Amino acid sequence: MPISRTLASSARRIFNAALKAVDPYEAVRRKVSICGERLLIGSETSIDLPKYKQIWVVGAGKATASMAQACEEILKDKITGGVITVKHGYSVPLKRIEVVEAGHPVPDEAGRAGAGKICGLLESCGKTDLVLALISGGGSALLVSPSVGISLADKRDITERLLSCGATIQEINCVRKHLSLSKGGQLARLAQHATVLVLVISDVIGDSLETIASGPFAPDPTTYAQALEVLERYGLSTGVPENVREHLHKGAAGYCPETPKPGERFFRRIHHCIIASNRQALEAARKEAEQLGFNSMILSSMVQGEAREVAKVYAALVKEEAYHEMPLPRPACLLAGGETTVTLRGKGRGGRNMELALAAALEIEGLRRVSLLSGATDGTDGPTDAAGGIVDGKTCERARCFGLNPMRNLADNDSYGFFERLGEVFRTGPTLTNVMDLHILLAG
Repeated sequence: MPISRTLASSARRIFNAALKAVDPYEAVRRKVSICGERLLIGSETSIDLPKYKQIWVVGAGKATASMAQACEEILKDKITGGVITVKHGYSVPLKRIEVVEAGHPVPDEAGRAGAGKICGLLESCGKTDLVLALISGGGSALLVSPSVGISLADKRDITERLLSCGATIQEINCVRKHLSLSKGGQLARLAQHATVLVLVISDVIGDSLETIASGPFAPDPTTYAQALEVLERYGLSTGVPENVREHLHKGAAGYCPETPKPGERFFRRIHHCIIASNRQALEAARKEAEQLGFNSMILSSMVQGEAREVAKVYAALVKEEAYHEMPLPRPACLLAGGETTVTLRGKGRGGRNMELALAAALEIEGLRRVSLLSGATDGTDGPTDAAGGIVDGKTCERARCFGLNPMRNLADNDSYGFFERLGEVFRTGPTLTNVMDLHILLAG
């Protein structure tokens, strides 16, 4: 028998309401407007447009195309031109801005070409140029511009190693910034004579500007020495390409320029504005859950850690609801967001959300009238076409009827194979946004 239709459909409705609240196009339209001769970014920034001869739009990330579409509609022929890079399949038609589709999470040649165009454009900007920079999750891989002596293959290698060993996004970005000519405030350095308005959709814990897309326009507090510490922490000091180690050691010794630090004068011409975040998605999810009749609570927007360990915590909360109706009376909806990690031990396919869901299914087996949805807001969970997974107390029982062994699938990191064979893969397709993951726990 399939998963409870009532709880599963409720979880999907709650998830979709959250996505709608962080739609990139609508987020820009809510925040950006023109009043007479002035460009307004919320109540924070007001720009006198006649001061500028040219307006450029640049950007990188999974949500950037929809953001650019809104900018074109607002500014119309005031836009001179621009370049953005997006993940393959995440583009939309634009009139004045060039769209480059590129690889994510592993960077490719298209990404490097797009980054080169963006860097060249910014370097040519002067005091009468206004730049709208559109940044969202995925920008780190899509804005790839390797340091001198570092190849794209080197960047791919280190990215794949860091992704597979369970490193956090902050740790991954620390290393990537110091192997790049575009990350860690270096685009701000290139555009130092222009005025830059940076519209940001956050996909990181705490909405840290230096972490989102590796902070191309934000001061970078990290150093070459810290990048070396990350490699050592995960046992990668001797496994990465020799020229990568050599470059980082040279930087730590002062032979390579550091990324721009807080206090640099050109950051005074950079203005950041976060227009969508995981917290906004959770607030919308809570409102939808309440409209559906659930007593609702947001637990946190800052969840991180190993996916299968986080699953145990969620399972404990679901059990508390099932046995004691705590912390909320049933029907209850507990909500959380953030981004977990997966340490690859097996050879299967999957992503952090499907792994979390599968691990939770084993923990809540046998419980009635409960469900858990774990989904990526960008619609892509790991290197798959799934957004995540939805499970209940009978998921493992159903799986065994298909000859599946849930424990074996989890041990092999084969969560996608598990849900695909079961016929319960949670798919949304490309959502064109990205504010990390949402976790929806229901007790009916």
